[in-house]
Amino acid sequence: MNQKPIVGFIGLGFMGHGMAKNILKGGHELWVKGRSNRRPIESLISMGAREASTPRDMAARCDVVHLCLSNSQQVEDVLRGEYGVFSGARNGLFVIDSSTADPSSTLKLAEELAAKGGKLVDAPLGRTPKEAEEGALDAMVGCDAATFETLEPLMRCWAKTIRHVGPVGSGHKMKLLMNFIGMSYGAIFAEALALGVKIGIPPQTLRDVIAPSRMGNGFFDTFMRYVVDRHRDAHKFSIANAAKDLRYVNNLANEAKVLNLMGSAARQYYTQAEATGHADDYVPMLSDHVGAWNGVNIEEAVRRGAES
Repeated sequence: MNQKPIVGFIGLGFMGHGMAKNILKGGHELWVKGRSNRRPIESLISMGAREASTPRDMAARCDVVHLCLSNSQQVEDVLRGEYGVFSGARNGLFVIDSSTADPSSTLKLAEELAAKGGKLVDAPLGRTPKEAEEGALDAMVGCDAATFETLEPLMRCWAKTIRHVGPVGSGHKMKLLMNFIGMSYGAIFAEALALGVKIGIPPQTLRDVIAPSRMGNGFFDTFMRYVVDRHRDAHKFSIANAAKDLRYVNNLANEAKVLNLMGSAARQYYTQAEATGHADDYVPMLSDHVGAWNGVNIEEAVRRGAES
């Protein structure tokens, strides 16, 4: 591979734009492919990126293709489609999938790319779009040791903390465990807030007590920044993605024949919110929906708490 590999990037959403920007800042030639939203594409082109006509065109031009998509179906479509990456893949191509994906799909795709002489690496992300723009994300990487050594300098463009967690598929498994914990926190926080309001404990009191305790954490802080401060963009992760990730967790548990009662319970909250038209809301907004299902208005409870 070139000393400065030519890089392609597909998936320029909340996380992808910042990652791609920092790859450019790292001195790499960058090719991008977006969808209907032209804003991130034009932003990157103004910084020096070039636009590929198709994923196949990108694969033919690049040494490494990054993916940062919403789910495994989108990853499969981009890789296997008529004009997909696999149709333009050549010996030595690396694909880094930073999506949060179903590990069983990841392993099948890795086998298909290996048959073409390439390697698929799963490198899902931790932290938020803010850190993506700063080049300070976390990465959980699944691949062999030699591939990790080859690609780590490139990943350093957009990640501050990089952990090689095992062979291909391990990164996506680790990310699902992380999101299982995080999304379960969100469901618990939402339920505790609704119960608290019902029994006379306002949301800001809950925050003031929990945040400095051993139960406080970064997820709680951003969740409550929305609940109490009504900061809409405090945690930009959609309810649709949360529901999807918990479905993948359930699939993983089924394949491993592991009881997953907590994951199944948390999934119901996000599935209900998604089914009732709130898929595009962010995870902390689950508090409003759980409150409403229990007959309480969380925003009004915050206002009353401020007045008391």
